Order: sequence, then structure tokens, then C-alpha cells
Amino acid sequence: MTTLASVAPTPSAAPVAEPPARFRDLLASEWIKMRSLRSTPWTIALTTVFVIGSAAASALAEYDNLAGSGPSTRQPPAFLPFTAYPSGGYWTLMLVAGSIGALTVVSEYSSGLIRTTTVAVPARRAVVLAKAVVAAALWTVVGAVISIGSFLVSQAILDGRHAGVTLTHPGVLRALVASALLAPVCALVGLGLGVLIRHSATTMVTTVFTLLMLPTLFSQSTLWSADVNHAMPVTAWRRLVQNWPPDPESLAYTATVPGSWIVYILWPLIAVVLAMVVVRHRDV
Repeated sequence: MTTLASVAPTPSAAPVAEPPARFRDLLASEWIKMRSLRSTPWTIALTTVFVIGSAAASALAEYDNLAGSGPSTRQPPAFLPFTAYPSGGYWTLMLVAGSIGALTVVSEYSSGLIRTTTVAVPARRAVVLAKAVVAAALWTVVGAVISIGSFLVSQAILDGRHAGVTLTHPGVLRALVASALLAPVCALVGLGLGVLIRHSATTMVTTVFTLLMLPTLFSQSTLWSADVNHAMPVTAWRRLVQNWPPDPESLAYTATVPGSWIVYILWPLIAVVLAMVVVRHRDV
């Protein structure tokens, strides 16, 4: 007669916990999301061509204006900042950079991908910071390419009238750096507004209004209104590009160069910090 031997059940193996996502993994993920948007490379390419083309058009117009200038009036050549960096082209750059910066956030909310992201990475502030780093890096490169391209193209055209300048000319480097950094500043402002608002159409309208339309509501004839106007990125950029001193007889208040650099620092910093604070206390 045989007996059945009882075998003690073996405990199932405990599930292996997934290691937490490292910040560089978040950066790689956000970069994949950024470049996977089919509209992004086309939009950046068209914007680059348009802004550099606007600098070329401005330089060609100045080239025609210099046609009747004699040699005595052309020596030494002066740096013409708004020929190399025309306002129309750079307003377009602000609009595109701010809009794409906002889309890096609102596109995830509209598609529902943000739920998957927060489940995979519960540390929401780290996700927002990774988005900000990727957006800042991308638009710094784009802004540098556009700024250098605008300068080189415009000066190459003006060289035909012996009016072109080099990078070592007074005022050139500051204007070049300010124009290059304008794109990441606006992109981070748009990203911050995207986290705060989370609605595509409203975010786009708010971004355009904040960056381009709001400064026009405040004149520079009174101190308080000028202070608000000078605190805007577009006014700071215009002052940093300008290479002539303020008119002492003007009745308008003029922004300072150090104050304009501070505006460049505070706007993206405040936008990202507010986004990191808000996203922690909001449902997705």
C-alpha cells in the first residue's frame, strides 16, 4: 500500500521592483516625445528660414539706401542692429518658440498621454523639469543658429556697400547673444503657461498675448507703466540689441541693460518654478 507524500507549497517569488527612472532617462524620454511630433522639425525649419530671410530682406533694403552714400559717410561702418535682427522676424520667432514650448505640455494633456507619464514616473516635478531642460536646450541651439545666421547673412549683403561689421564690433556680441537666448526664454514661458492652463487654445492665446501684445498696453512715458513695459521679454530683447545710448532729452523712460538681462533670467525661472509647484497638486 502506498501513501501520498504531502509536499509543502513553495512561496511564489516576490515581484522585482522596477528601479526608479533616472533623470537622464526622463531627458531621453522627453527628447523622443519632442522629435516624434512631425510638425516640430518642419516648424523649426520654416521659422529658421523665415527669420534669416527677414534679416536678408532688411539688409537688402538698407543696401539700397546706402547706394548714394559717399566713401566719407561709410567710414567707419556702424553696426545696424535692427537690420541684422529685424523686429518682425524675431516676433515670429517668439511666437513659434512660445507656442511649441506650450505644446510640449498641452499635447500630453489633450491626448491623455500625461496619465501614462505620471503612472510611469510619479515624480511630476522631475517630469516638468526634464521637459524644461529639453525645451531650453533645443531652442537655445535653434536660437543660436538663427541669430548667427541672421548676422552673417545681413553683414555679407552690407559688405557690398562696405557697411558690414565683424563679430568684434562694439554691440554685436550682446545683440547676438540676446537674440539667441530669446527663443529659449519664450519656449520656457510657453511651457510654464501650458502647465498652468492645460488647454491648447487658451494656452496659445495667453502665450501670444503675454509675449507680444501685453507690452503694447504700457507706455514708457510714466514710471510705473514703463516699469511694467521694461519687465517684458520683448522690451528686454529690444534694449539688449540696441547699441546706441538713450536720448537724454527723451521724455520716455528707457530700460537698462542689466535690468534687461535680469528680465531674461526671471521670466523662464519663474515660469518653470510655478509649473513645478502647480503640477504637484493637480489631478491629471
